[in-house]
Amino acid sequence: MTLQEVAEQRTALTHSSSLHARRGGKFAVAGLILLGATVILLGALPYVAVPSITGQLVKLFYLVALASTWNLLAGYAGMVSVGQQAYVGLGAYAVFVFNDQGLDVWSSAFVAAVVVGALAWPVSYLAFRLRGGYFAVGTWVMAEVARLIIVRFDSLGAGQGREIATITNDPLVRQADTYWLALAVMVLAVAVVYTVLRSRLGLDLQAIRDEEVAAASLGVAITRGKRYVYVIAAGGCAAVGAVICISSLGVASPNAIFGVQYSAFMIFMVIIGGIGTIEGPILGAVVYFLLDKYFSQSGVWYLVVVGATAIVVALYLPRGLWGVIADRTGFALFPVRHRVSADLRGEAAT
Repeated sequence: MTLQEVAEQRTALTHSSSLHARRGGKFAVAGLILLGATVILLGALPYVAVPSITGQLVKLFYLVALASTWNLLAGYAGMVSVGQQAYVGLGAYAVFVFNDQGLDVWSSAFVAAVVVGALAWPVSYLAFRLRGGYFAVGTWVMAEVARLIIVRFDSLGAGQGREIATITNDPLVRQADTYWLALAVMVLAVAVVYTVLRSRLGLDLQAIRDEEVAAASLGVAITRGKRYVYVIAAGGCAAVGAVICISSLGVASPNAIFGVQYSAFMIFMVIIGGIGTIEGPILGAVVYFLLDKYFSQSGVWYLVVVGATAIVVALYLPRGLWGVIADRTGFALFPVRHRVSADLRGEAAT
């Protein structure tokens, strides 16, 4: 484009009375239709697929939910937490609490997500006193504190784990209901992240991530925005913990459900897929799911493959796999970017 053409376009954009902002591009509608059709097909899968397939997909669904919520926390709000397993474990044990009170396990999962999310609100006042690496380490310590508190209760199995007391005895019904629960948790997690990023809060979060001081000078409520995201991420992790508990018919041990490996999974999936995007964590979850499925029985080679994959992506694809796809195709399943267009000279992306 010549300098004269640039000047003409800038003049047109300046004087045009038809400037307007919108989200998405030519693929936005097609992407949303594709997503809707995929969710419908996944919802009907238990009627046509064997339980072994749907059982494997339960893990994929909760991995997507974990990656999406951690990405909202770190990729948009700039809070790198390695202690999200605290809320995974609390969500799992909350199922026991509400199930013992007579609530079915499926409803208990959603109640657990709400209650644990509400619990994260006062916890955030302590966590937000820390910054940077101290915040990351502090959240890990909080997860250990949560585990030590849980093992004090004999009704929750103490340090030995526990099985679910009341659940349907029909294995086919149980597996199908667990599958639909996991699917619902995944869809809700992605939908909440998408809704947040399309809201005013989403714009605030991106400003906070890029430069807190500048964002504060523009009137952005930094602490309040971060606290909202922290609570949402905690609720999402609690829902995943409930799914894990129900799919396993209980908790093997507090050490397992409060294990730091959950945070490691989240970080790996987000980095591989592309931090700071909605589609990236989903793609990263699929990649990790496949690696775990085909290499988890390979002993030390499994860790070698996972580590090598992370190193290659970090060195040569810093924006992740989805960043490469988006740059080359312009395709977006979840359009959240604003575009300013004018009738005189077409469209200019902001």
